[in-house]
Amino acid sequence: MIPALEAKAESIRVSRARNLSTPPVAHRRRKHRKLPRHPGPGRTGKEVSANPSPVRTASVADPSARHLAYSGPIPGWKRVLDLCCVIISLPVTLPLMVAIALWIRITSKGQALFRQERVGRNGRRFQLYKFRTMGVRADPRRHRHHFQNLVRYDCPMVKLDLLHDSRLIPGGCLLRAAGLDELPQLFNVLRGEMSLVGPRPCLPDEYRFFSARQRVRFEALPGLTGIWQVNGKNSTTFSQMNAMDALYVRKASVWVDLAVMVRTPIALAGQMYEAFQRHVVSEESEKHGAVPLMHGRRAG
Repeated sequence: MIPALEAKAESIRVSRARNLSTPPVAHRRRKHRKLPRHPGPGRTGKEVSANPSPVRTASVADPSARHLAYSGPIPGWKRVLDLCCVIISLPVTLPLMVAIALWIRITSKGQALFRQERVGRNGRRFQLYKFRTMGVRADPRRHRHHFQNLVRYDCPMVKLDLLHDSRLIPGGCLLRAAGLDELPQLFNVLRGEMSLVGPRPCLPDEYRFFSARQRVRFEALPGLTGIWQVNGKNSTTFSQMNAMDALYVRKASVWVDLAVMVRTPIALAGQMYEAFQRHVVSEESEKHGAVPLMHGRRAG
């Protein structure tokens, strides 16, 4: 298993190298070239051609649209390990997915499954499958604003469902804390769009927040679980998460993947316990008329 201390040391170097107060694109300074003036009245073309250097136009392409170059084929051991684990788990996961789908349809209106576009390996986009744990008309702007604050202040990446999110359906917090809402992504694994172990795939709107150095994480297949998830997921910052993912890209092996899989149930148990504690605290706060405290700094 990759030492957690090495990942945290990497995160310190990343956080010092970059100020996360705004998205990384805003910190890039462009060099402005003095363009030759066109000949006006009383001027000749000789004055313009005095500088033989060609005129270059600046690129105005959206930085979030830039994708990484092809990073080579997927290791054979990884594909074999993914297929074997998924096929072996189907007798357990299929009935469980059917039960979850029935629960969602009974307790809320709308489809049990939903698709969401994510950014995967080499920046390619794909349709990710999840169980729906929020209302059909849930406003996505709250999540977008929450993620921007996490990046801007580099504070622990506590998920909204652990902060008493009112958009969740009955039982939605439990499904998320236990990772059961991610079970449909086993089909993404079978299709080769994801792996069991790897960095979590981000939303297209979140892609622009990753610096050029941090985008090394997109050289690996996105995963259901990963080194970040089993090393203090909700207590680590955005820069620490990317440092761990970059370390995984460099040192991925069959033994690392197996070690992450073994530690995932322990991490999920801790996440469920944390969700239960926060739920108790929020209920006590509501009884006393207080607003539940949301961890991490807020903008404004």
